[in-house]
Amino acid sequence: MLKTGSQSDAAMPQGEFAGRHIHFIGISGSGMRALAAMLMRHGAIVSGSDRSESETVANLRSLGATVYIGQCGENISDDCDIVVYSAAIKDQNPEFLAACEKGCEVLKYAAMLGRMMKEKTGIAIAGTHGKSTTTAMVAYILRQGGVDPSFVVGANVQQLGGPSDVGGGEHFVAEACEFDSSFLHLSPKYATILNIEEDHLDYYRDIDAIIEAFRAFADRVKPGGVIIANGEDRNVRTALSDAKCKVETFGMNGDSFWRGVITNPDRRKIHMEILRDGKPFGELLVPLAGLHNAYNCLAATALLYNAGLDAETILRNMETFRGACRRMTYKGCGRGITVVDDFAHHPTEIQVTLRALRDFYQPKRLICVFQPHQHSRTRFLLKDFAQSFALAEEVIVPDIYFVRDSEQERDYVSSKDLVAQIRLRGGVAVYFKTFELIVEYLKGICENGDLVVTMGAGNVWEIANEMVQWLGKDS
Repeated sequence: MLKTGSQSDAAMPQGEFAGRHIHFIGISGSGMRALAAMLMRHGAIVSGSDRSESETVANLRSLGATVYIGQCGENISDDCDIVVYSAAIKDQNPEFLAACEKGCEVLKYAAMLGRMMKEKTGIAIAGTHGKSTTTAMVAYILRQGGVDPSFVVGANVQQLGGPSDVGGGEHFVAEACEFDSSFLHLSPKYATILNIEEDHLDYYRDIDAIIEAFRAFADRVKPGGVIIANGEDRNVRTALSDAKCKVETFGMNGDSFWRGVITNPDRRKIHMEILRDGKPFGELLVPLAGLHNAYNCLAATALLYNAGLDAETILRNMETFRGACRRMTYKGCGRGITVVDDFAHHPTEIQVTLRALRDFYQPKRLICVFQPHQHSRTRFLLKDFAQSFALAEEVIVPDIYFVRDSEQERDYVSSKDLVAQIRLRGGVAVYFKTFELIVEYLKGICENGDLVVTMGAGNVWEIANEMVQWLGKDS
């Protein structure tokens, strides 16, 4: 329930988009598909294109979207009003060119997201890691608390019925991505910066440029708003050194405004006392594995309290949150072999995820199938990636998932380079070109007590599905 006042009954205005034809170039992307589904609920006529058939494409068609496989100018019909394109789309894309020639309004995904948030009480979750989980958590608890938010999450969330929805309440919750400075299209009232690290170095010059982007994002927070900031992250502190709005820090340190105090030694399930400005706020059994998720819970708690929910409502509902899809998602267990799937595609994410999996499942061996995402990310962070697998007994690497990079970038680095770097550091790593070869290899080496995790932002989850089908699920 709300601390004060009552939930707004005003539904998101339908007039701006109802009946308008909106086309998405690259409609299957995590944010794009969520926004497309949301616009259909607004009454928009939605079409889109993507590279191949997929479950996502089928789901969008079931909602009423027209989805073309392959991209060509003919997909932009004469009655198209707005064309939305993802950050991966180049300005020589045939649909982008056709949209410009036909005089359509052409918007980046983030610009459309910002337009939809403008008339709402915006809640934006930013940071290098943890955005999807924290965004989903905030949206879920607002809904459970009777606030009925609109939301866009960059992952499917079973407890929310999907990655997006149009609610009748005043709040709009959105994941705020820093790539391409996308989050600078948003003007939230409440925001969080979970952490800041080197990433997207195909766009940003260096860490200083990334910090400056987050500084600019902080300046987008509306007057009277609040930023919830990781007080233990030096880069976050630098970005907010001259913030114009109120800042509340979170962390485990004694000087954090929102402080978590871990009260049990069991790393499988973290029990945490939460203090607000040094005063008891409540106790929480962190619903998801891993210390990083305790931090996500702290950030979400602070956002939700500022957005109007009381402590009891926040903590009671947080303990029932089950996470976003592809975030340490349990796939099945057979023959004593457990299979998990995860989205981690950055060295820090890999480290914290492997630690959480080892603590929670306590496997005899942890076998990681890692699909690198982008040649540029792999090249820029190659040594960090190689060091991030220390908690895995074996790493199996397919080809790098090619997205957003130029063809020239393929020549600079390969999965074999990553395997070599892991071996140089004393790790066990092998390369296989195809998923089929990896599945056959896993069938030959997996034993009772092993945990297999598929990891990456591409389609590596297909291997997890194949393994579960082969094993047969005991549970």
